[in-house]
Amino acid sequence: MELKKKIIIAIDGHASCGKSTLAKDLGKELKYSYIDTGAMYRAVTLFAIQNNVFEGEKMNTYKLENELNNIIITFKFNETTKKSETYLNNKNVEQAIRGMEVSNKVSPISTLGFVREKLVALQQEMGKNKGIVMDGRDIGTVVFPDADLKIFLTASAEIRAKRRYNELTSKGYTANYEEIYANVISRDKIDSGREIAPLKKADDAIELDNSNMSIEQQYVFVKNLIYEKFGK
Repeated sequence: MELKKKIIIAIDGHASCGKSTLAKDLGKELKYSYIDTGAMYRAVTLFAIQNNVFEGEKMNTYKLENELNNIIITFKFNETTKKSETYLNNKNVEQAIRGMEVSNKVSPISTLGFVREKLVALQQEMGKNKGIVMDGRDIGTVVFPDADLKIFLTASAEIRAKRRYNELTSKGYTANYEEIYANVISRDKIDSGREIAPLKKADDAIELDNSNMSIEQQYVFVKNLIYEKFGK
C-alpha cells in the first residue's frame, strides 16, 4: 500500500525504548529516509571525548562551542549490512558511539543550547521535502511540531535496561546491568529535566508503552496505524 502523500513521522521517547528499531523498520517499509538524531548527539559527544572537552566530570563548553563548526555528521547506507551508518568528519563511528563511555556523557552534551541549535537546524533541513522518519527526544515538540504523525514510546526502566544490556552483549561488548540501569535512570532525569527542549510527550502524540510488546508487535501496530490514517 502507498500513502496519499509524503509525510513526516516523529518518534520520541525515553532512552532504550526501541525508537531507532521502529523508525528504521518504518523507513524500510515506506521507502523513507531514516534519521537517527540520537546518533547525531552521540557523534558530538564522541568528538568531545576525543578532543578533551571533558575534564573529569566537568565540560569545557567554551572549547566545544569553538570547535562546533569543525564537526560534520553524515549518514551513509552500508550496502553490505543494509543499514544506515553514522560518520563523524568522514569516519565511520557507528560502533564507537554506541559504547557506555558515550552513553554516560551524551545527556549532558544534549543539554547545551548551542549544540541543540546546530543539530536541530540540520535535522529540519533533512526533512524539508518530507518523506522521512526521525526519532529522538524532541522531534514532535521542537524539530517538527507540525509532523504528520507523532509517536511517543515508553517502557519501564528495568525493561529498557535489560534491552540495552542484551543489545550490547549480543554485539560482543562487555556490559554490566546495574551500570546500564543507573545510566537509564540518570538519562531520564537529565532528558526530562533540562531547560532546553526537555523530553516530553507532544499533546497530539500517540503514546505507546511497549514494556510487554515484542519488536514485531510494536512495528505492526504503528504500521497499521499509518496505513489507516494516510493510506490510499
